[in-house]
Amino acid sequence: MGLFSGTRPSDLGVRNGKLKPPPSTPNCVSSQAQGGYHAIAPLPYRGTRESAFAALLAIVSSTPRTRIVEQTADYLYVEYASALMGYVDDVEFWFAPEGGIIHVRSASRLGQGDMGVNRRRVEDIRARLAAAGA
Repeated sequence: MGLFSGTRPSDLGVRNGKLKPPPSTPNCVSSQAQGGYHAIAPLPYRGTRESAFAALLAIVSSTPRTRIVEQTADYLYVEYASALMGYVDDVEFWFAPEGGIIHVRSASRLGQGDMGVNRRRVEDIRARLAAAGA
């Protein structure tokens, strides 16, 4: 990707019903975080998991500088690169088995802070899913 892309983490994915916990640095948000800066609400959806997944995939695919790294029936892992310096954020979406929610984790690979980029990204996706009726 870019000069400041960093190394792709090898420990992402869903393990025992959980995404990777956020680091101690304020450059990550997670719907499974237990409060504090890192906490963000999961993404709700209506309808079937398949239709919500299709809507999410369309949103992600239409975003510039994204790369889909892994996709299964209930999980999506995407890399987002910044326009100027090529910093990469790792973003995971997991459709919880109980239905109706998508857990999300968005984290910068490098640096201490993210100037709110990860939170804004998740909230933008939330708004776009709602607008799509998903």
